[in-house]
Amino acid sequence: MKIDTLLVRAGIQRDPATGSISTPIYQSATFAHPELGKSTGYDYSRTANPTRAALEEAIAVLEKGHKGFAFSSGMAAITTLLFLFKPGDHLIVSDDLYGGTYRLLEEVFGHYGITASYTDTSSVENVRNSITSRTKALFIETPTNPLMKVTDLELMIGTAKEHGLLTIVDNTFMTPYLQQPIAYGADIVMHSATKYLGGHNDSVAGLVVTASEELSEKVLKLQNGAGAILGPQDSWLILRGMKTLGVRLERQQENAGRLAEWLKDHPAIQHVYYPGLNDHPEYEISSRQARGFGAMLSFTVKEKETVPAILKNLKIISFAESLGGVESLITYPYTQTHADIPEEIRQSRGVTDKLLRLSVGIENIEDLLEDLKSVLPS
Repeated sequence: MKIDTLLVRAGIQRDPATGSISTPIYQSATFAHPELGKSTGYDYSRTANPTRAALEEAIAVLEKGHKGFAFSSGMAAITTLLFLFKPGDHLIVSDDLYGGTYRLLEEVFGHYGITASYTDTSSVENVRNSITSRTKALFIETPTNPLMKVTDLELMIGTAKEHGLLTIVDNTFMTPYLQQPIAYGADIVMHSATKYLGGHNDSVAGLVVTASEELSEKVLKLQNGAGAILGPQDSWLILRGMKTLGVRLERQQENAGRLAEWLKDHPAIQHVYYPGLNDHPEYEISSRQARGFGAMLSFTVKEKETVPAILKNLKIISFAESLGGVESLITYPYTQTHADIPEEIRQSRGVTDKLLRLSVGIENIEDLLEDLKSVLPS
């Protein structure tokens, strides 16, 4: 089946007793045993829950992996994956990344002797120069958040394998509908399912897919042991959202392409970051490894004084954190999503006080254009 069909069928036929088309919400903490020494396969919902299992099976199929795992948030998913490493281990991480991931690495796992080098993973030379005898993994965001840098997955994963490194790819921005890193050899893929997979800004969740049985066994033990699992209600909401991912993303990235082209020519805009623009440095790589360019874009204004007026006066696009929902959202990374990254690092990477990040929704494109026209100085 094509991925559009797989998305629609996510979770279907999970209840043979009733034939329910919608996966039931098994709102139960525990499950009865038929008799001593026998189990239905479900004992306690931290270990396994039928609604969560439907979601986990669906994301594994969509990412073409071995096994899926659902967590209480994207950060809970990353935290659990970092438990794979021990004191003294070193990770290479995309330098332009979500501020919460940076905070977790520096302020939490750094205290336990796990170190990270933040490297431009769009450059294979930079990655090779960052590898040490203690390096155990490469953690890639592609496209990156918020500057939309793209990593050549085939090249970078091949480089990691040459050095015996584990490869973890954050696929939140692209989703399996547009990009499947395991097809290029990635060992682990993770998502903040709060974003495009859920798609409606009504639930918080994280998903992980492992490529091999060995990794699946390790992550399963960590998921059960650490216990940061996704509850059945949110599992159901993510499953429901995934069914329309294809149609939503098609509209969202069509809108994003139109907005990126319009913003690029606007006199108040200094630069637009969007992989679908022909002048994007990794445009060809994006075209080769993904089915589309996604619906995230960022742009810098020429004068920082215009930022407050933009954020205050937009009527359709909401000034709010997060991304990937049907509603268009605009974010100010400098003081929001990336505030925990030290200012000198933010500035050096291009996350300045003139940068805005736009998550494009499914609204009518003419309305979105009018909304931006109304707040940008001509």
